[in-house]
Amino acid sequence: MIPRKPQAQLATHEVINMPPHMGDQDLWCDDTALREGVEREGGGWAADDLAAMGKAAGSSDIFEKADQANRHIPEIRPFDRYGMRINQVDFHPAYHDLMTVAKERGTGSFAWNHEGPGAQVAHMALVYMFNQPEGGVLCPMAMTYAAIPALRTTPQVADEWVPRLLSSAYDPRDIPVTDKSGATIGMFMTEKQGGSDVRANSTRAEPIGPATGKGAEYLLTGHKFFCSAPMSDAFLTLAYSEGGLSCFLVPRWRPDGERNNLMIQRLKDKLGNRSNASSEMEFLDTYGVMVGDEGRGVRTIIDMVQGTRIYCCISSAALMRQGLVQALHHTSNRSAFQKRLIQQPLMRNVLADLAVESEAALALALRIARAMDEAGSDETSAAFARIGTALGKYWNCKRAPGHIFEAMECHGGPGYVEESIMPRLYREVPINSIWEGSGNVMCLDVLRAMFREEAAIPAVLGELELARGAHAKLDMAIDGVKDALSDQSDLELRARGVTEMMALALQGALLVRYAPSAVSDAFCASRLGSRWSGAYGALPANVDFDTIIERAMPG
Repeated sequence: MIPRKPQAQLATHEVINMPPHMGDQDLWCDDTALREGVEREGGGWAADDLAAMGKAAGSSDIFEKADQANRHIPEIRPFDRYGMRINQVDFHPAYHDLMTVAKERGTGSFAWNHEGPGAQVAHMALVYMFNQPEGGVLCPMAMTYAAIPALRTTPQVADEWVPRLLSSAYDPRDIPVTDKSGATIGMFMTEKQGGSDVRANSTRAEPIGPATGKGAEYLLTGHKFFCSAPMSDAFLTLAYSEGGLSCFLVPRWRPDGERNNLMIQRLKDKLGNRSNASSEMEFLDTYGVMVGDEGRGVRTIIDMVQGTRIYCCISSAALMRQGLVQALHHTSNRSAFQKRLIQQPLMRNVLADLAVESEAALALALRIARAMDEAGSDETSAAFARIGTALGKYWNCKRAPGHIFEAMECHGGPGYVEESIMPRLYREVPINSIWEGSGNVMCLDVLRAMFREEAAIPAVLGELELARGAHAKLDMAIDGVKDALSDQSDLELRARGVTEMMALALQGALLVRYAPSAVSDAFCASRLGSRWSGAYGALPANVDFDTIIERAMPG
């Protein structure tokens, strides 16, 4: 008999050079640039609400739920067990938990429930914090927020729907909205034959009775190709009526208590934003109510699009911030070549550059939000908000993917593994540029604002002039913007370049006025210099790296 020996211990090793779990984050108290920016732009009165969101959204529990909601993606359930068409989408419980927090904390309603100076600024700060753990939930929140101006064009519709949308209650039940404690709203515009070119759409609307026009009832028939958040309680969509392309509110349930004909054909298998369902939808004599004037559908819905675009702008800044936080945590706790990574000179250059970009993106987004706050009472602010939203969405969304990639690279191999948050951030970030108008559409929208709104360019130039004299390279950039705008030749061909020049100059102007000189000097020396390639980690040697990194460091 072979003698039995004690079972050997499995071979293991001592882990001595891996970062510890990050644990809870405080997305408000740990973000100096955010707190300063909100106070500066008029939202400081909401500090208590923002502090509460910072702790809630930054909790490790919320980050874990976000991971679960993106791993266990929505599933289509077109029929019930008895074969009845129900057109439902089932979500993981974590998604509903996230929606509850987002709705209760006001990411879809705060600005409208606190209308006044700083309301939009505070609202965007809430979005900025919640988007860091989870972006998919903010799609229905963005549309719910952005629908309010469009609905208000038709009082009888607004009186019925706006109070439901402003409720802080999340009610996921698929029942008539009259029986629910709160509601959300979506937006369907894209068709196969027309994406950004909505006038190429083919969906038709026929009046149900003799009444036509604003507030009248119609039946819609057509196919919508990209419909996110299909379990919303209602949707704004575009269809051709007799008077032209018009806007309609389409509820999930008809007024008679029966399901509306919203036929979900399939769910999209997307690169990112996976917790959020996106579908194709068929309208077959689908009930809807006209919102706004007949034939003015694009005009009616444009205010909604402006609202969803500022979400894309601030959400891109949020993803940059969380990517930076993750990179700072990793490099502060990982050693190579006898030093912490964060002590290595070239890594310090990369981290400082990421921090400068993150703060510039946030500053631009909050300044646009203040313009939206002031738009109702000031023509210059209204013009700045109009052109600024397109500028900010274009530039922040264009800069964010490279930023997240660089933050991922700071981790080395561990950042490429799904256990890290970095792959999810990297997949999430492109959608903000694609949704609500891709890059070319944004730049063309900048041109439209320039030519259609007399106050638009003076508003931008006026903002830039407030910073003149603070930095020589910024002064040169301001002059460059003026020269570019005065040259009307091939302006559409040059639209991206002109838009980039304006966005960079605006960011530089904001930073030299409000950020520490270490941050603004680094921005102007790199972004406004003649040799800038857009790559991260090429800041000049005379930059105050210590101050920049310390300012960005959480905790």
